[in-house]
Order: sequence, then structure tokens, then C-alpha cells
Amino acid sequence: MSNNFDYERARQAAYDLLCAIGEDPSRPGLEETPDRVARAWRELSVGLHEDPGAHLEKQFEVGTDEIVLIRDIPFYSVCEHHLLPFFGMANVAYLPSHGKVTGLSKIARCVEGFARKPQVQERLTAQIADAIADKLHAAGVAVVLEGEHLCMTMRGIKKPGAKTVTSALRGQMRRNQATRAEVLRLITH
Repeated sequence: MSNNFDYERARQAAYDLLCAIGEDPSRPGLEETPDRVARAWRELSVGLHEDPGAHLEKQFEVGTDEIVLIRDIPFYSVCEHHLLPFFGMANVAYLPSHGKVTGLSKIARCVEGFARKPQVQERLTAQIADAIADKLHAAGVAVVLEGEHLCMTMRGIKKPGAKTVTSALRGQMRRNQATRAEVLRLITH
């Protein structure tokens, strides 16, 4: 985990929040909650202190220029507006350049890295696409995320089950109508 995370401040903030809402942090059941919250936030914010695109630097020569698609990658993030979770599935496709690909797990690690910080889904989608385009020199990239936001489910409008779909297309996935149609068909089965 990162050296930039101030565990004691996070623990104190959780303690102070419990006090602010009228709870007693010393009552049974809450005694260890500030520590648990600090540990959880250390994990949930690890993406602030790393370059998720660095996972893509390991590449292999396989001699293909056909679509590579990793579908239904689970992601978990935290809405930067309410600090409530949002989660869903990421679908990531790219067209290799010069026959080079990266490991499939590296794509999932990239998604995870960008998701593990206060975020909005629109930016998360673009960051994943930009990192793949940049690090892999991909001829084309398509990223489609479908997420449920607990800030819409638990508060405000209270619409559980509502899904937000965002996409980011780069290179041939944006410019070439046939390629775009093929990858979107593959993503949606």
C-alpha cells in the first residue's frame, strides 16, 4: 500500500463522522469501526498512488492484429461526489499494433487501478481507454462500463437497479464503422 495514506487521519475522520451523526464511537459494535474504516479506505484509494497504465508495459509478440476483448471485468469504485460506492462490469477491447498484446490480467489490473480512487464513471472509462491506447500503441480501443451507483440507489432519487453505461472509443474503434459495430456486437453478445 502507499506511503501517502495517512492512516491515523483516516481513523480520526471516521471517529469524527460517527460523532457528527450522533453516534457513540465507544459503544459495543463501533469500538473498532474507525480502524476498520481506515483500513478499508487505504484499500479503496490505492489507485491514487500508482500508475495503473504501468500494468500494460509487459507485452508479448503474438503476430495478431485482430480484436482482443476482455468482457465482464468486475470493478468497484467510490463516487467522488458522495463517497458512496459504484460498481459494475467493464468490457475492454483493443486492436493490437505490430502484433503485440499484453496479458489478459494486465487489462483487469489497469481497470482495477483506475477504479480504486474517488472517481466518476465517465472519467474512469476514458482513463482506461487512454492508458490502453497509449501504453499498447493500440490501433483501436473500445471501453464500455456498466455500473450501478449507490448514490442513486440509497439516497436522493432512490432508484435501485438503474444502470449507467459509458463508452470510450479510440483510433479505429472510433473511425471505422465496421470495426466499431463488430466490437460492440461482441461486447453485447
